[in-house]
Amino acid sequence: MESIRLMMEEHQNILRMLTVIRKACIGIMNGNDIDFEDFDKMIDFIRNYSDAHHHGKEEKLLFNEMVEHLGPLGSKLITHGMLIEHDLGRLYIRELVSALDRVKEGDEESRIDVIANAVSYTHHLKRHIDKEDNVIFTFAKKQLPEDILKKVDEDTAVFEDEAREKGIHKRYLSLLISLENKYLNQEI
Repeated sequence: MESIRLMMEEHQNILRMLTVIRKACIGIMNGNDIDFEDFDKMIDFIRNYSDAHHHGKEEKLLFNEMVEHLGPLGSKLITHGMLIEHDLGRLYIRELVSALDRVKEGDEESRIDVIANAVSYTHHLKRHIDKEDNVIFTFAKKQLPEDILKKVDEDTAVFEDEAREKGIHKRYLSLLISLENKYLNQEI
């Protein structure tokens, strides 16, 4: 299993969800009610597929090896770059959840905070994915020793087997498709 290729494929699924989120926000902007159940599904996907599953692999497997084996530059790229960006994404999602809760409690003005945090998350993650695909992953493939890349691939295979046993792939790709069918095939 080539772990970096797999992570780049997962980025494509995440980008698909970002398109769904943006469409849902366009609907809110156009006066539609917020579908709290759908936002719960989007947040579930973000927290469990994008973050726990995908970022979990990056942080626990690839990034740790980069910090350990690529010296100060590798450490700086990961510690002061990618990990901070992962945390910023998590902040946008916490703020989105808070805004959704306020709207549920009757604070109509917080609808703008729902849109602001959701769209900010999509913009942030698109830039982040581009940076990983075109800079970080390329740097890792060129600079990490072959035996370390092989170790990351092996560890990724174990991580993926555990995820398959838990039904992560099936659950979240099915959820993604159902939200795409709803939001991308309708007039907003």
